[in-house]
Amino acid sequence: MQAPTDVAAIDDRKNVVTIDEAFEYCAKLTTSHYENFPVASLFLPQEQRAYIQAVYAFSRTADDIADEFVRPPSERLEELARWEEQLHDCYHGKSTHPVFVALAETVNRMNIPIEPLSDLIAAFRQDVSVNRYGTFTELLDYCRRSANPVGRLVLMIFGYRDEELFRRSDSICTALQLANFWQDVDVDRGIGRCYLPIEDIDRFRYSIDRWEHRICDDAFRDLMKFEVDRTKALFYDGAPLPASVERDLRLELKLVWFGGMRILRKIERQKYDVFAGRPRLGAFDKSLVLASGLLIDDLSRFGRKSETWDLE
Repeated sequence: MQAPTDVAAIDDRKNVVTIDEAFEYCAKLTTSHYENFPVASLFLPQEQRAYIQAVYAFSRTADDIADEFVRPPSERLEELARWEEQLHDCYHGKSTHPVFVALAETVNRMNIPIEPLSDLIAAFRQDVSVNRYGTFTELLDYCRRSANPVGRLVLMIFGYRDEELFRRSDSICTALQLANFWQDVDVDRGIGRCYLPIEDIDRFRYSIDRWEHRICDDAFRDLMKFEVDRTKALFYDGAPLPASVERDLRLELKLVWFGGMRILRKIERQKYDVFAGRPRLGAFDKSLVLASGLLIDDLSRFGRKSETWDLE
């Protein structure tokens, strides 16, 4: 397949979109959303940053479709099906929407397979139809499609295809997804979603009824501590990744790692009461994350306690 280099495309509004305009569209969409971790920050080389913004725009748009609760699930699933159809068109040189114009250029130049992008849509489709997870294993399977593909795509954009690097990336991405779940326990409650595994709720003698009523008691704190601790374990499992890549990507990965760990630390400092307020990275937190990324190379020792984390 030949990358669309100088051919104009038409988006859904019938406006002519060039490749440069398509990438600019993705860049604006990327910077307009708050995230816990940097998304294609200025520390990245310009070319790779643009490609990551295209991937982010693709994923962010699909995620927004899944979470558009003013529309019934059937309509959101139909919209996601159309988004996936445009993804397949993108791989056959028929892109029209600006996101897919930029994405087509990205996947062609970086030789990216369709599977990780399809996995993302499958995860967003699951968000429409699933609002409870019985086991941690089920939740990890969701993360395998909702978070892990992003890390693998970033590595591929920088030319890495090593399976061990992918595995380390998977650990970090799953940990980031879980940190976001624990950060958003109350937000998700408001839309009827519970990512706390039912087996863990039962294990700590908490209950869905108390979760629905926003009750933070000792059982809930013990439950949240358990989830935070094993999320840390995943971050530590992925900790060798930044040192395994070249400098053009290393700092960005460290910032992502420290950002996720900072969210977990803020949950701990709230004594796990995420109902009292959503832990969020402010300007001071982000400055600490940046300083840590610049000054600390051995992530595996950062803030680590002596106990062995229990992932079972």
